[in-house]
Amino acid sequence: MVELILNMKSKSKYILAVPNISDGRRKDVIEKIITPLKIAEKVNLIGFEPEYDFNRTVIYVFGEPEPLKDALIKMAGKAYKFINMEEHEGSHPRIGALDVIPLIPFKNSTLEDCCILAEKIGEELFKNYQVPIYFSGENARNNDRKELSFIRKGQYEGLKKVAHTKERKPDLGPARLHNTFGATIISSSSKLAIAYNVILDSDDLDLAKRIARSVRGPSGGFSTVRAIGVRFPEFDGVVVSINLFDCYSTPIYRIYEFVKQEANRYGVRIKASEIVGPIKLSQLLNSLEYYLSLINFDYSQILETHLSEH
Repeated sequence: MVELILNMKSKSKYILAVPNISDGRRKDVIEKIITPLKIAEKVNLIGFEPEYDFNRTVIYVFGEPEPLKDALIKMAGKAYKFINMEEHEGSHPRIGALDVIPLIPFKNSTLEDCCILAEKIGEELFKNYQVPIYFSGENARNNDRKELSFIRKGQYEGLKKVAHTKERKPDLGPARLHNTFGATIISSSSKLAIAYNVILDSDDLDLAKRIARSVRGPSGGFSTVRAIGVRFPEFDGVVVSINLFDCYSTPIYRIYEFVKQEANRYGVRIKASEIVGPIKLSQLLNSLEYYLSLINFDYSQILETHLSEH
């Protein structure tokens, strides 16, 4: 990562994209889909996180706007080629082979830059592959569609039955889903969603679901948090799987302590937690400050932060 920071030209714009594809089980297929991101110039693939139970892979990539757009378009073609939504099964909400492409300002770029790029990507995806497009976040055509959950309501199987209606039809393309591609959501936002898993020392899936309901916004928890209770094969214990949409308003330590308190109520301890994918240094530092009760701590005290200045 240090090398990537040093290679960034100070005046160049960089945008972060977090595309999600609906396959987390076939390693060979995932590799083929992400290859365009690996070989593109002025584009850096940070990493990707396949999840077997979700049957979904989250990809983290940044680059200059036009090269990033071209690489994402090529990646989309691979996803549409190798993923058939008629055959897909997984526990994560989804409506398409390439389910969503969120765009977030990264370096020298603005939310407006992301909005413009989102429109371009949506138009080219429809033009090149005739895949229906929904716009979300800052690109949403109405308030309901600002939330991914509204667009994904019913998932692929349910949406294809109502995509012809005025309320649910795509923003680009005919009022139906593609037979195998499904549809793709393009969005822009100023905030990077953080995936955070808390592993409980318990096999009680209902307990994980109860805690998830208590922490997520729509059911009375934190407004910037979404959560589900799941069982992942790779963990010995059930998991409260959380998406944090604003780690400044609702920092990680606060969510960790809340889940810990709820688990303690049932005599269950937390075994571990994990952050999935990249995170900004500043989003970790507020947890450090909290647990160490630091005062007068300054970001510039971290030596590595000075590397980007040279």
